Amino acid sequence: MVATSPALIHRRSLRIGIVGFGPFAQFLAEAMLRQGHSLTATSRSDHSQRCSQMGINFLRDATEFLENENEIVLLCTSIVSLEEVLRSLPIGRCRSPRLFVDVLSVKEHPRELLLQLLPEEADVLCTHPMFGPESGKHGWAGLPLVFERGCRMVEMPCEEHDRMAARSQFLTHTVGRVLSEMELEPTPIDTKGFQTLLQLRDNTLKDSLDLYLGLFRHNKFAKEELEKLESAFQSVKNRLMEKISEEALAAQSAVPSSASAARGRA
Repeated sequence: MVATSPALIHRRSLRIGIVGFGPFAQFLAEAMLRQGHSLTATSRSDHSQRCSQMGINFLRDATEFLENENEIVLLCTSIVSLEEVLRSLPIGRCRSPRLFVDVLSVKEHPRELLLQLLPEEADVLCTHPMFGPESGKHGWAGLPLVFERGCRMVEMPCEEHDRMAARSQFLTHTVGRVLSEMELEPTPIDTKGFQTLLQLRDNTLKDSLDLYLGLFRHNKFAKEELEKLESAFQSVKNRLMEKISEEALAAQSAVPSSASAARGRA
């Protein structure tokens, strides 16, 4: 999981196995192939045709996959399916200790599962690339990822990551999905701000509901942020209503005063 860079092209080729081969895994795989790494993939869905097109060895059999001489196993499952997938893997068939890397959008949940289910001799690296196929399509340089050169390294405890991700990623997905419920459409007089909202909605809907559910279910800070969002919305609405009421009362008070002034002049 390193950004493509001329300085990295001549580094030793790694044997990398990928578990789960959805859009994000394919996005990562394209970058790793460009760097000359050798890839093997397995998934509950049949991605053999896509892997064949990319030059990746696709193995449906999990035992055969783990017996392969992969130095790194990259876990690209959905958040909600990670535990089921890990428990279904015959981990004992690994031929040698290796590095297991997850790229899920929450961090405490996968860390606990990996430490619980993997053998003690296995190395574990919990990462979260804060970009995807859309935001990273023009390159990874400068984008935050907790691994290697070419990206901005951000080292932090898993709990702190989840706290921050609940406010940034989960909140962004929530606002995007709220906008999608409003059935907004472009107009001939769109402002730049409105166009940004439409882009946020469209980018959010490119990710699965499964991902959004995982961000909420397996991040203990997400519920708090959702409640803060609801409270903030209600607060803004209350301020609007209070201001309207104040202006209405002021207008009513001004009417008798104007009438009295008129009678006085008479």
